[in-house]
Amino acid sequence: MSAGVLVTLAMALAFAATHIFVGELRFLDRTPRSKWLSFAGGVAVGYVFMHVLPELGAHAATFEMATGFDATLAEGLVYTLSLAGLALFYGLERALAVSTDERRATEGRDRPHHGVFWLHIAASALLILVITYLLSHREDTSPLGLVLYFAAMLLHFVTADFGSRSDHPELYDAKGRWVLVAATLGGWALGRVIELPEIAIGCLFAFLAGGVMLLVLKEELPENRKSFFLPFLGGAVLYAGLVLAETYHVSA
Repeated sequence: MSAGVLVTLAMALAFAATHIFVGELRFLDRTPRSKWLSFAGGVAVGYVFMHVLPELGAHAATFEMATGFDATLAEGLVYTLSLAGLALFYGLERALAVSTDERRATEGRDRPHHGVFWLHIAASALLILVITYLLSHREDTSPLGLVLYFAAMLLHFVTADFGSRSDHPELYDAKGRWVLVAATLGGWALGRVIELPEIAIGCLFAFLAGGVMLLVLKEELPENRKSFFLPFLGGAVLYAGLVLAETYHVSA
């Protein structure tokens, strides 16, 4: 097994450990919101603006060459896929909220219905499968680019898993986290044995981009979460600085 494969396997295992042990991070479960979660949200937003949006432009060029469409139409298709990812996860978040409100009103339980929660877990597992597949098939193939991708996604998983567990800790701890672990390791394994065409990878990345953007903003921006601005800003600035430093190093 090559060094590169071992590195991506270690990253996938770190993602899996996050799904398993997020409930043990007691310092995150506090009101107002933990500053570490705000920092992680800032890093994830930095990833969206410094990596996701530029890479969408690169994948638009791939669409243009593969389909023969003009540049404007190809770019529009890429961003439409991102919009589809965002809309899907927004719909799931709304379904969770509505289901929780209904059970609170009828049963006095601050939990969504089991079916809605499992639908949310299934969609999260799909997103995770794509994220870990892309550990081996990314537009930016530099070592530093891989490290930055790993760091941003690891912190994203901390905030996303913390939010999912908050919705239904009993189901998450009993079964939900193991579904996410299976998706994590399955995505990595698929990345090792299957190499999709560039246009398919572009579709996956575009869909991933929309989902990540929605989840990042959902976790960090609502007023009732009482987030901290300075840690959020620090995470965003730190990530942006690292990406700019990488770009300068590569172009120098």
